[in-house]
Amino acid sequence: MKANKEISALLHLIDDPDEDVYNTVSNKIISFGKDIIPNLEHLWESTSNEEIQERIELLIHRLHYRDLTNDFTEWAVNDADLLEGALLVARYHYPDMDTTLVHQEIEKLRRNTWLELNNYLTPIEQINIVTSIFYNYYKQKGVEFAYNNPDDYLINKTLESKKGNALSNGIIYIALCELLDIPVRAINIPRQFIMGYFDPQHDLLNPVGHASEKINFYIDPLNGQMYSHKDVEAYFKRISVPPVASYFRQLSNKRIIQYLLEELSKCFDNDRNRYKMDELLLLANLLEE
Repeated sequence: MKANKEISALLHLIDDPDEDVYNTVSNKIISFGKDIIPNLEHLWESTSNEEIQERIELLIHRLHYRDLTNDFTEWAVNDADLLEGALLVARYHYPDMDTTLVHQEIEKLRRNTWLELNNYLTPIEQINIVTSIFYNYYKQKGVEFAYNNPDDYLINKTLESKKGNALSNGIIYIALCELLDIPVRAINIPRQFIMGYFDPQHDLLNPVGHASEKINFYIDPLNGQMYSHKDVEAYFKRISVPPVASYFRQLSNKRIIQYLLEELSKCFDNDRNRYKMDELLLLANLLEE
């Protein structure tokens, strides 16, 4: 814990009823950075006043959020790795999470899948193996989009509970395929989060044509089910939307993580947690392309 007279004085003023005084004090506390968190945690444990505890919790949250904002900015301008982006999102809700456990689980998935693959498999055979390992051997389940459980959107909890929605399951599936050099990417089909198997030879053999022609088939991240072009054409007819080329272009990692932040924010659309919704949308705006 940091210890000096200024910090002690500031901590004694956390319960000041004057909002202006409290705002000045809290901003000064935030300026010390994360090193002051042990002091705040000690103060939280030393008081039974729920209002003071709530103020302390909010200060700790603001300190974590400030660091997370910096990390997102750095992630966006560097390689924007999908798995690392998903871990940053999870850190919003679980700032002290151990990312090593997530990496270990992904590596187990990668290794077990890699052992079943070979260079003579067709694209469909490759995906059958990935899907079998992920959904059958590892027993990963899919749940529909809902906004009453933030954990469904967070990669650490998705792996821990073996339960995720199309977005969180899909991010794991895509990250796994990236590690295995399998060309599976998310695409922009409306009202769905769907993956496509992109033909790596297409641009060399057919430099022009509709964007959908680059895709061999489609994969539903809820359960790994594969869909044909006819299935997707039928979907577009059902929702009365023309299948324009932009819907079949692969989403960048930044756009996927931005979408994850936007969807997660909807879990906090209530008066008590509105500030969390606003914070998540601010993070999403940092990733605007």
